[in-house]
Amino acid sequence: MATMKAIVVEQTGGPEKLIYKDIPRPQAKKDSIVIKNHAIGYAGEIMEVGSDVTDFKVGDRVVYLGNETYAEYTEAKVASVEKITNDVSYETAAAVGLQALTALTLVRESYPVKKGDHILVHAAAGGVGLLLCQLGRYLGATVIGTVSTAEKAALARENGADYVINYSNEDVVAKVMEITKGKGCHGIFDGVGKSTWETSLQCARRLGSMISFGNASGVVPPISISILAQKNLKLMRPQVYGYLATREESRKWWGEVFDLLAKNVIKTTIYKTYDLNNAQQAHIDIQSRKTFGKLLLKPGENTSKL
Repeated sequence: MATMKAIVVEQTGGPEKLIYKDIPRPQAKKDSIVIKNHAIGYAGEIMEVGSDVTDFKVGDRVVYLGNETYAEYTEAKVASVEKITNDVSYETAAAVGLQALTALTLVRESYPVKKGDHILVHAAAGGVGLLLCQLGRYLGATVIGTVSTAEKAALARENGADYVINYSNEDVVAKVMEITKGKGCHGIFDGVGKSTWETSLQCARRLGSMISFGNASGVVPPISISILAQKNLKLMRPQVYGYLATREESRKWWGEVFDLLAKNVIKTTIYKTYDLNNAQQAHIDIQSRKTFGKLLLKPGENTSKL
């Protein structure tokens, strides 16, 4: 049986539970493909196609969304795969990947950002946060970002934030109200979760939209829906996969991502690239909250070959 290197989680716990070991290599089913990962989790080269697959061939360069991706090879359903052109590197495709799809669907569908809006972006120097800043600027909004350090504040500004609030030493609600002349923000994009929920609620303006899309600090606790009534707020908890349920939707959103990338509307910020066998350290670094932008994993030098 052919094997490959992969990260396996056999017990719950911290990064030390990410085990690098040999496991069976996947095989294509009739409606799926097998991808050799060049950038773990998002981008690679097709090595095998199923008998019913007609849109792809061996050798195609692709991006994808899938499961069991911390590995040298990944099986993926064709509905979640799109081709990339030769002028887009695997690293760039991976760096925009899921996070660009997330940011784009957030500002197009979850809360359609428009010119003149004030929007609040929590964790503005993170992977999705930086892309939200870029897209907010592109769409003509005033972007207010929150960060934890001066270094991250500078990065958020470089990527389109008009105002940056360092929550380590500034009152986020007070600053937002000062910037918006007491009205609050039209749209709140909150990928942090538990620790920012109350702040987000207070920063939203009357008739505003609260978009809670992540739980970096923990899950938002149960709420009484009546808390939305005071300002007639809209609340949404989207997930990107819900916007990519069909082949047509996948083509639409991936197509716009790569169009915006070609126009330099969105750009990648890669903090560091790690070998797959060093995934533990990558996760330790993320948890340190000292990183910014995107962290990438790639297969190690001693990878399996077909």
